[in-house]
Amino acid sequence: MGWIILVGFLALVFGGLLWVGKLPRLTYELTGAALLLGVAGYAWQGQPGMAGVSVEPAEKPESFNEDSIKSRDEMGERFGTAREWLIFSDALNRSGKHGAAANYLRNGVKEHPEDPDLWVGLGNALVVHADGIITPAAQFAFQRAANISPEHPGPPFFLGLAFAQSGKIDQARAIWTELLDRSTEDAPWRADLESRLAEMERMQPQPATASQGAE
Repeated sequence: MGWIILVGFLALVFGGLLWVGKLPRLTYELTGAALLLGVAGYAWQGQPGMAGVSVEPAEKPESFNEDSIKSRDEMGERFGTAREWLIFSDALNRSGKHGAAANYLRNGVKEHPEDPDLWVGLGNALVVHADGIITPAAQFAFQRAANISPEHPGPPFFLGLAFAQSGKIDQARAIWTELLDRSTEDAPWRADLESRLAEMERMQPQPATASQGAE
């Protein structure tokens, strides 16, 4: 059946070249030979019966951390302009389209350049797109949010988180300690922040103690 379709397709191509393309008579044989050569090559190397191959997407939904949404909601505006942009970018991230999520929020900050929550969201999206590594572009987004709203807890929290994910523990600890110092006792993010800093302390290598006593 496949060969019948192929022969029919070749006839249509040749007819199109002949009637629509006004193929000169002197080139009939040359054109026919070229088409037959293509068929011969397909017959030699083509495998029409081979099953299709399922290609895995380059970006994995698993690299998106759902916990970051809860932390972001605790620290940001829940009903403002940024909300609609962030919800859609979260949906893109869940489906593994991390690059699209970051590009979508780039458009968001272009339309609303003074919205700190959108800049925080962009910084997070860029970190996710870079597989958890903080990039200069992500760092710029967090800093832009901090400049717009110096008291906003989101920029330092997520900047610290990005540093921690990138293995830069000292930078993360310094940023989070400063944020904790200026957070009120009833701040909804305080317990999470204290827990993260305590975990850092537990993971900190302890200096070796000197041996006691003489042999």
